[in-house]
Amino acid sequence: MRTLTATTAAVTAALAAGAASVAAGRLAGDAALKASPGRPLPTEPRLRVHGTAAGQITLTRHLAALRPGRYGLAGDGSHAVVGPVLTAAPHPPDTVVRRLEGVTHGTLAAGEKAWLTANVHVGDPGTALGLAHTDVEVPGDHGPLPAWFLPGARATWIIAVHGLGTTREHALNLTGLLHGLDFPVLALAYRGDLGAPRSPDGLRHFGESEWHDLDSAVHHAVAHGARKVVLLGWSTGATMALRTAASSRLRDRISGLVLDSPVLDWQASLRALAAARRTPGALLPLAVRAAQGRTGLDAARPVDHDRLDVPALVLHGPADTVADWRLSRRFAAAHPRLVAFHTVEHAPHGAMWNADPAKYEQTLQRFLTPLM
Repeated sequence: MRTLTATTAAVTAALAAGAASVAAGRLAGDAALKASPGRPLPTEPRLRVHGTAAGQITLTRHLAALRPGRYGLAGDGSHAVVGPVLTAAPHPPDTVVRRLEGVTHGTLAAGEKAWLTANVHVGDPGTALGLAHTDVEVPGDHGPLPAWFLPGARATWIIAVHGLGTTREHALNLTGLLHGLDFPVLALAYRGDLGAPRSPDGLRHFGESEWHDLDSAVHHAVAHGARKVVLLGWSTGATMALRTAASSRLRDRISGLVLDSPVLDWQASLRALAAARRTPGALLPLAVRAAQGRTGLDAARPVDHDRLDVPALVLHGPADTVADWRLSRRFAAAHPRLVAFHTVEHAPHGAMWNADPAKYEQTLQRFLTPLM
C-alpha cells in the first residue's frame, strides 16, 4: 500500500509539473501571439523620465536610451518625439539627455516610465502630417479592413503594412516621402488591429494567415486603378508581403517588395520574445509547441524564399533582437540579382528608418525609382 501511494503521488506530481510546464509555455508564447498593436514588445525596456527642459529630455541611462536617430517616446497616455543624444548637455552619469522635438499629447513628468517606439507620428495622415487622405474599407475574408488612402498620379501604388507591436501609424514615417514621389499610398490595418475584424482564434500568426488581408488590399488597389503595386512591410508585415508576392492570384501585379526587419523564422522570433519575458530556456521549446498547437503554424514551412521573382529591398541590422538579421543576409545572398540588402546599425526591430532617416529614405527612393 505504501508503494502504491508513493507511486500515485509521484505520478500526480509529474502530471502537475507537466501541466504547469505546458501552461508556462503557453503563457510565454503569448508575448508574440497576443502582441497588442501600439504596446511595447517585451524586448523594449521602459525608461524612467528624470526631467525635461527646453528642447531636452533626460532618461535613465540604458543602451536603448543611447540609440542614434529619431523615435517616438510613448508612455501610458503620452507620446513625444525625441531626436539624437545630446552628449554635450550636462547630466548625471546614470542618465542620458536626448533632444525633445515635441510632446504630441499627454505629459512626461519626472518619475514616469516610457519606451522608445518606431511610431514617430500618431493620428492619421491629416492630423499628423497635414496630408489629404480618404478613410477606406478594404473587403477582407473576415470583414472590412480600415485603411488610409493617399492619392497620387502614378499607376503604381504602395501598400504599407505594419508588424509586431505597432499600428498602421508606423507607415506615417514614410508617407510624406512616398506622397512627395507621387505614389498612391494605401496604409492597411489588418485582423486583430483596432477597428479591424478579430482573427478567428484571437491570436497573431506571424503573417502566416494575415497575408490574406494584404492580398485583399492588392485586389482593392487593382480594382481601383492600380496597374502595379509595391508591398512595403515591417516585421511580420514583411512576412505578409513575401507570402502575398508568392501566393496571390494577382502576384503578376506586384512589381517590388520593401522588407524592413522581416520575420523569416517565426519560431526563432517567438523564442526571442518569450526569452525577453524571462522565460527559462528549458521552456522555450514548449512555447513553440504550444504556439503550433494553438495556431496551426507549420514549423517545417519556410517563408517563400525560393519563389521570389520581383526586386526586393531588405533593410535590417544586427541590433534586432526579435528577427535574426543573419537570415535576411542569407536571403539576399540567395537572390543576388533580385535583392538589395541595406545594413542598418544600432536599430531595434522594425525601426531601421528611425536609426538614420535620411540614409534610409535615400536608399528607398533609389530602389523605388525604376519601379515608378
